[in-house]
Amino acid sequence: MRIVIVSDAWFPQVNGVVRTLSRVKQEVEAMGHAVTVVSPDLFTNLPCPTYPEIRLAVLPGRGVRERLDEAQPDAIHIATEGPLGWAARRYCRRRGLPFTTSFHTRFPEYVHARSGIPPSWLYRLLRRFHGAGEGIMVATQTIRRDLETRGFDNIKDWTRGVDTELFRPRELIGETTSLASLPRPIHLYVGRVAVEKNIGAFLTLDLPGSKVVVGDGPQLKQLAADHPSVHFTGAKHGEELARHYADADVFVFPSRTDTFGLVLLEALAAGVPVAAYPVPGPLDVVDGSGAGILDHDLKKAAAEALTIPRETCRDHALTYSWQRCAEQFLGNLAPFGTA
Repeated sequence: MRIVIVSDAWFPQVNGVVRTLSRVKQEVEAMGHAVTVVSPDLFTNLPCPTYPEIRLAVLPGRGVRERLDEAQPDAIHIATEGPLGWAARRYCRRRGLPFTTSFHTRFPEYVHARSGIPPSWLYRLLRRFHGAGEGIMVATQTIRRDLETRGFDNIKDWTRGVDTELFRPRELIGETTSLASLPRPIHLYVGRVAVEKNIGAFLTLDLPGSKVVVGDGPQLKQLAADHPSVHFTGAKHGEELARHYADADVFVFPSRTDTFGLVLLEALAAGVPVAAYPVPGPLDVVDGSGAGILDHDLKKAAAEALTIPRETCRDHALTYSWQRCAEQFLGNLAPFGTA
């Protein structure tokens, strides 16, 4: 099958959406399918206001049309609700072609955090966007229920996975990072350094040992200036990122807006327990697993998480598979002629 994925989020961005789509592409291609990605780097693009790491395609309608015509796909998946996503939606609607979408990001809450625009206004727009498709893929049951209460329908489950060969406990890595010399316990955050991640809730906690932030983003310079005792490493990738996870003692996840949080699985695969709020994402990944502590008191959660055996965390991460994620994705598609 020839599949086209249209996404406003793609390399060189580093985030959960890009990691999910790129890994699914890899898995689906290994199953014998052909996958084409239509992404911002193929078009004239501009930095997103307040978030320059994100590039937005400029007037991409004609280019999207030409690339979809050239790909001759059997199925189209529109992953994001940006300029490319809307252009692909118009293409499919005008030709009467079925397509699927996915809900990766609480976009209305992110915009609200930056601009104050009521989330309800944007959810109304998103219902229109996704409602034209044959199904909207979501990662967790909590997000499914939330969207259903907001009037979304035809929702399809699409789990996530984790590379348990790359992300592994420190005893399997051997080589350490500069974190190993820091006072313990080491409290780690990995992810975008941006307002919607609520990182300040972590940085202002009175915690013993050390705090480490791995990642890049628009808030990095300001937070580093405001919190000189915190160790900001910038973005890390691959084996270097895996070693940073493994050197930590607890993974602190302060976000209240993530739809899943792949970093939760990466930390758990490294044998690092999670401390987080009881909100979507952590509730779906961690709650009831024994691999983390969810509490509205994040300091309390971090302290209690330190008592969790690292093997409990690793065992829970091993239940997640990228192959299963890819199989669900394929099963959710709406190939032409079958919708």
